[in-house]
Amino acid sequence: MKKIGIFYGTTTGTAKEIAEYIAAELGVSESDINDVSQTAPSRVADYDVLVIGASTWGDGDLQEDMDTWLDGVGMLDLRDKEVAIFGCGDESMSDTFCNSVGKIYHRLHDAHPEFIAPFNNEGYDYNHSESDVKGMIVGLCIDNVNHDDETLSRVREWCSIIKSEIA
Repeated sequence: MKKIGIFYGTTTGTAKEIAEYIAAELGVSESDINDVSQTAPSRVADYDVLVIGASTWGDGDLQEDMDTWLDGVGMLDLRDKEVAIFGCGDESMSDTFCNSVGKIYHRLHDAHPEFIAPFNNEGYDYNHSESDVKGMIVGLCIDNVNHDDETLSRVREWCSIIKSEIA
């Protein structure tokens, strides 16, 4: 069985909460849920599958701790890793909705992981998102502000995709 590590960057706790939901769905132990503000980038070496996520801030920026952590992870060779991305945002920020998902994707692209578990953004109303890469949403987008009633069902559906792709 492939070993899964979850890595999140959080400021207000929302990304941590989503990471914990994901861990519960994937059967990941608490010791494998990593706050990037307290985790060396080299820790990714311990895992086969990396689930990485953070919130979008300001004008579509990546959460600060994740931004810094990705500087280190992006320098690693991730060819033997599968990466699934999640992000949190607010659809009322309609020109930058869940940009963190796309930013993580682009920052890791040159490290050559295998990106898994694209998802859809049906039910959200926004103008633009960097999570949309060439017509595909490259990860799970969560709006826990306006659609908190859908958060758990979206996490469950996305984790089902992850399970099927890493089997």
